[in-house]
Amino acid sequence: MEHPGWRVAASSYIVESPYLRLRRDTIVLPDGTVVDDYYVRESRGYVIVFALTRDRRAVLVRQYKHGIGKVLLELVAGAIDEGEEPRQTALRELAEETGYVAESMRHVRSFITDPTSANTVAHVFFAPDARAERKQKLDVTENISVELAGMEELRHKLRSGEIDSMPHVAAIYYVLDHLDDLLRVTY
Repeated sequence: MEHPGWRVAASSYIVESPYLRLRRDTIVLPDGTVVDDYYVRESRGYVIVFALTRDRRAVLVRQYKHGIGKVLLELVAGAIDEGEEPRQTALRELAEETGYVAESMRHVRSFITDPTSANTVAHVFFAPDARAERKQKLDVTENISVELAGMEELRHKLRSGEIDSMPHVAAIYYVLDHLDDLLRVTY
């Protein structure tokens, strides 16, 4: 169902940068109510990579996230650059953030992350054959330590809240729920 009676009366960008576009819409609701300041964050989306080594350990990254002001443990993730396909982003981010590379990079699911105030989609990829082959190539804002976790340890980190970023929790649980099928298809 597209725009069930909602009408955009006016729209303008109040922030336009390579990293963020913030749009201000004036919305007319079905009953005629006018909402002058409905803000929407626009993005090209991002990828989350569930990379698994041959000995079945998940590749995790621990890094400071300024928005929340905390160091988080997550899967590899990154924004899709202009002109880039999500699979390219997944391969690039895995190599840059961790130094790991993968022969296989399979799209397994996409999630809508914040439908009320953003158009962002997170694309989840599975790399079953990750191996450390190069040095990290970090952005100026990144200081990432790489950690490996076996499947039981990964489950413990989820249950205990050590991994607590919702998109990453959803991606991990989704992949774990389908892991046997993913490994069968990939190998």
